[in-house]
Amino acid sequence: MNQATTTAAPIASTTRWLRWANLAFMLYLLLLAVAMVGSGFKWATGDQAKVLFEFASHPIAGLMIGLVATALIQSSSTVTSIIVGLVAGGLPVEMAIPMVMGANIGTTVTNTLVSLGHVRCQVEFKRAFASATIHDFFNLLAVLIFLPLEMMFGILEKISHWLVSPLLSTGDMSMKGLDFIKPITSPIITALKGQLITFGEVVGGVMLIVLGIATIFVAITVMGKLMKSLMVGRAKEILKDAIGRGPLHGILSGSIVTVLVQSSSTTTSLMVPLVGTGVLKVRDVYPFTLGANIGTCITALLAATAVSGEFAVFALQIALVHLTFNVLATVLIYGVPFLRELPIKGAEMIAEMATKNKAVVAGYLLSVFIIMPGGILALTA
Repeated sequence: MNQATTTAAPIASTTRWLRWANLAFMLYLLLLAVAMVGSGFKWATGDQAKVLFEFASHPIAGLMIGLVATALIQSSSTVTSIIVGLVAGGLPVEMAIPMVMGANIGTTVTNTLVSLGHVRCQVEFKRAFASATIHDFFNLLAVLIFLPLEMMFGILEKISHWLVSPLLSTGDMSMKGLDFIKPITSPIITALKGQLITFGEVVGGVMLIVLGIATIFVAITVMGKLMKSLMVGRAKEILKDAIGRGPLHGILSGSIVTVLVQSSSTTTSLMVPLVGTGVLKVRDVYPFTLGANIGTCITALLAATAVSGEFAVFALQIALVHLTFNVLATVLIYGVPFLRELPIKGAEMIAEMATKNKAVVAGYLLSVFIIMPGGILALTA
């Protein structure tokens, strides 16, 4: 028996180390994939990047593109990583900013679906649905405040530009001082280009983009699973520890948990059953949800380190836009008592309606994530 126990320990340790090694490899794949998207975009479009994205030149259209893409993919990390790659390929930052905002809204579908697990018990469902939709209402309110400000004054663009200005002021747009990724990604991309050039620059570039996006999917999905297996236990401990220790601690804990599990959807979904069963209240998990918004920005920042070339600084800038947007939204909305209560009231109201009529759930999901964005895209096309 002792021998079996002794044998089991090294096996468990080996498995854990293998998971960490796989995680490191997936991180490399993510960085490689983002570089592939950027390289493919530049290769396919040449100097025509702005023309290609004229359909997204209207900020509302960009917002809806980000929303729909994230609602379909269910990973804002994936979408923002793709956006970073596109900016690296020449997509203007001002066009990408609304897309990043839209990605924030689209990621909230998962926890809403998780709340349906409590649908058989009205009391539990009401609490769970409110817990899930508070994320929606906060993100919608953040966009309602910051998108008009961005359209009028370019606040996020200016702040993020200021943050990257030390790199710009050197005149070195290639980020050579930070570019420790290119040596390990460039050989693979060069080899892929060598194979794809037979299809021509445009088709080859598009194929490289598609391959890059597919690799981003794989990398982030596997990273998420590995992080969950390695960290979810720890994440739950942090969650329990955060409750009752004040909003700042909740926000910080939410950020840490999301960095650990690499998914804001996972972080917020962890809380839904706890609220549904009455262990926690909606108000308790509200700050934790805001922290999840901030923590999910780390993936895009990591992705930006993979970028080199003339648009490298702008790729970093759009990643910083995502972080700046979520931090400012948290400070403003949670910091102003009147605004702080709006997401809670909205979530409780929709939960009350959904409890009385389950069709409200379907109507809500269809309206926010399909009908509204589809209609707006059609009008702005």
